[in-house]
Amino acid sequence: MAELVYPPVVALAKTMFRLLDLRLTIEGGEHIPRTGGAVIACNHIGYLDFIFCGLGAQPAKRLVRFMAKQEIFANRYAGPLMRGMKHIPVDREAGLSSYKEALAALKRGEVVGVFPEATISQSFTVKEIKDGAARLAAAAGVPLVPMALWGPQRLWTKGRPRRLNQRHVPISILIGEPLHPARRDQVTPELHARMSALLTRAQAEYPEKPAGPADDWWLPAYMGGSAPEPGM
Repeated sequence: MAELVYPPVVALAKTMFRLLDLRLTIEGGEHIPRTGGAVIACNHIGYLDFIFCGLGAQPAKRLVRFMAKQEIFANRYAGPLMRGMKHIPVDREAGLSSYKEALAALKRGEVVGVFPEATISQSFTVKEIKDGAARLAAAAGVPLVPMALWGPQRLWTKGRPRRLNQRHVPISILIGEPLHPARRDQVTPELHARMSALLTRAQAEYPEKPAGPADDWWLPAYMGGSAPEPGM
């Protein structure tokens, strides 16, 4: 079936990022398979993460179908776009339905994007993760690809005002070697470790520091920032 919505949305996003001169760095794009199903498991630090996670798959020329809250699909503006891009609604009261839809997509050779922390991490570290990503990859027999984002929280994150017109913000997208799970309980701890390692490297190599104490909110506590400690 022709992709009538997704490619124009990607083109629009890239145009906006060029106008804002966002400094995008994508590393490890070769780890995303160019054909066949795969699950991308990405950390969650802001409301724009799905856009940057999707851009991480662009070097492999793949479109990512994200599992997202049902409420987004109910929005009068976002809903038609989400459906047009064939993303997968997650109804927490009927989770089996979304799982089956994601599994079918993987078996058709699609790439499915999952944020296994389930909610935004306000500590900007990788929270405890759910086993859904590993469960899907194991059931479909597809690679499980860890990914880490750093920088999008500066544009829009939980508890902070939107700064969507902010220019020159560096955005790091790091993609790790895929896992090939046979059982979800064996791979979920390893997935967490790999996501954490990618995020730690992205934070350490990030080319900017907060402008001062009033700007250190986007830095995790372990780096001297004022973000909440993990678990708070």
